[in-house]
Amino acid sequence: MERRQRGVSAGLLLLLYQISQVGLQNIPSVTLGVLVLNIFLFLNPLRPLTEVCLSVNEAVHRKNWQRLLLAPFHHADDWHLYYNMISMLWKGIMLEKKLKSIWFAYIIAVFSVLIGVVYIVLELLLVIILDDPSYEMNCGVGFSGVLFALKVLNNHYNPGRVSNVFGLPISSKYACWVELVAIHLISPG
Repeated sequence: MERRQRGVSAGLLLLLYQISQVGLQNIPSVTLGVLVLNIFLFLNPLRPLTEVCLSVNEAVHRKNWQRLLLAPFHHADDWHLYYNMISMLWKGIMLEKKLKSIWFAYIIAVFSVLIGVVYIVLELLLVIILDDPSYEMNCGVGFSGVLFALKVLNNHYNPGRVSNVFGLPISSKYACWVELVAIHLISPG
């Protein structure tokens, strides 16, 4: 789990470049706040990743519930941060303008906690269904779950669009699910 290298790196520099290309004045306030928080915590983590990652063992058995709040805002490495924050940038620009800042901030806060709860429940179900206690030890960090939920919400507010997933035109209604499977196949874990 300790993959993170500290300091300025290629992924972080590219992220900062992309943000500058969009322009700070063109990024809605909550979206910008989420970007800043994630970059700040990447550069100045509250604790090592092994102490903020979310797992059944840590959250349920050891009752370390603060991980529900910490895990989404910490990233394993600079590329993990880059891909998540670029996705947040575009989804945030589209959704925050449509939903307005207060409602969007509320959604981010709720999704940040609920995604962790769903993760814990799914891992517990895997333990029970597969009779494999190793799923209790899987430990995750990052904003990807929140981004997936935002993508589903964006598809709801912008129906009928077509997304390009690996060169294939797919209805946006199903694209998020295809992308989820593709990401899992390309980068399991």
